[in-house]
Amino acid sequence: MKNKIQAIMDMVIAKNQGEPEFHQAVREVVESLMPFIEKNPKYEKAKIIERMVEPERVIMFRVPWLDDQGEIRINRGYRIQMNSAIGPYKGGIRLHPSVNLSILKFLAFEQVLKNSLTTLPMGGAKGGSDFDPKGKSDNEVMRFCQSFMNELFRYIGPDTDVPAGDIGTGGREIGYMFGQYKKLRNEFTGVLTGKGLGWGGSLMRPEATGYGCVYFVEEMLKMKGESLKGKICAVSGSGNVAQYTVEKLLHLGAKVVTLSDSDGFIYDAGGIDHKELKCVLDLKNVRRGRIKECAKEFKCEYFEKKKPWQIKCDIAFPSATQNEISGEDAKILVKNGCIAVGEGANMPTTPEGISVFQKAKIMYAPGKAANAGGVATSGLEMSQNSMRLSWTREEVDRRLHDIMIAIHENCVKFGQEGKYIDYVKGANIAGFVKVADAMLAQGLV
Repeated sequence: MKNKIQAIMDMVIAKNQGEPEFHQAVREVVESLMPFIEKNPKYEKAKIIERMVEPERVIMFRVPWLDDQGEIRINRGYRIQMNSAIGPYKGGIRLHPSVNLSILKFLAFEQVLKNSLTTLPMGGAKGGSDFDPKGKSDNEVMRFCQSFMNELFRYIGPDTDVPAGDIGTGGREIGYMFGQYKKLRNEFTGVLTGKGLGWGGSLMRPEATGYGCVYFVEEMLKMKGESLKGKICAVSGSGNVAQYTVEKLLHLGAKVVTLSDSDGFIYDAGGIDHKELKCVLDLKNVRRGRIKECAKEFKCEYFEKKKPWQIKCDIAFPSATQNEISGEDAKILVKNGCIAVGEGANMPTTPEGISVFQKAKIMYAPGKAANAGGVATSGLEMSQNSMRLSWTREEVDRRLHDIMIAIHENCVKFGQEGKYIDYVKGANIAGFVKVADAMLAQGLV
């Protein structure tokens, strides 16, 4: 088995040199899938894994735009269309200086399995640019988004590829991109999700990833006869996912003690309340400031250039970015009594960290399962667009909750190992089977 895993990894590394994040994502999936594939040789014979790690299409293009000083700027745009076996490509657009092929391939590969887990008919993709919207004026962001869409529009559509938001791409950016797409195509279609409520968006979309992650962790705790009420939670990040993770945790009676951004984290031993959360929403969504400003306002502790995993907690919700929990961070969390981890971000735990959590037999929910609520609700937005309908907040929340319960059940089905549930294995196999069976049925395409 090790030889087969290494053979696949040698191929992936040779074809995708200098792309460590992609290598990491593939290895984690292949290692957990190989025992299952060996028991089901039809997948091995058809080389399903080898086909799944190769994108169906990689699009790379230049994005020239004019800043407010009249200077021409040039960024690079991408779209990785990974797999369309079960539906049109679906995945976010990330705008961040760190964006490169490696990160987008890893995200697109994870997206294939995540979208499969939602039970909705969506393939996997990811895109973005090394453009940084921080510090840019609205007009600069608009000019960039319009230039970005001038090229991307050729490759997307409601039945082909439906992008969404991601890091750096919020309602403002989606609005500018949608406006340009509509102008170029002269049609009003559901080609992007995360749209404004007045023009095709879905209620609950901003909340969906954070809410869904909490719903998944709630199901894990139920398996142990536990609940979120009274649990101390450490949350990283302060963007969309972290904000609504905190909101739902407060609603369910948990105590949230941390939030962070790339500069550091705040710690409120008494618990972050709704007033503080409102400050964070205004700070990050309107003023676009740094988390330490809230620390000053509410007189809580601020730790510069630190991550919140040193803080004692019952449950950790990494909701910032990839590889934010190292092996050492994981050891500290376990030592401090952490019983569960729910990943709101994509691949926020390193392989060493995952190993620590699994050896300690704590409940560990990988991102492809725990944060699938965002793309699930994007899928619900696509359905509403197709039917020209708008569901109530309660209806969308009910459907989201049902989807997260179904994802949890599938993970348990494939991940049960005696009394312990390996959610990594469960999520990978459950996501893989649906895509793999569709690929077998559709032939060599």
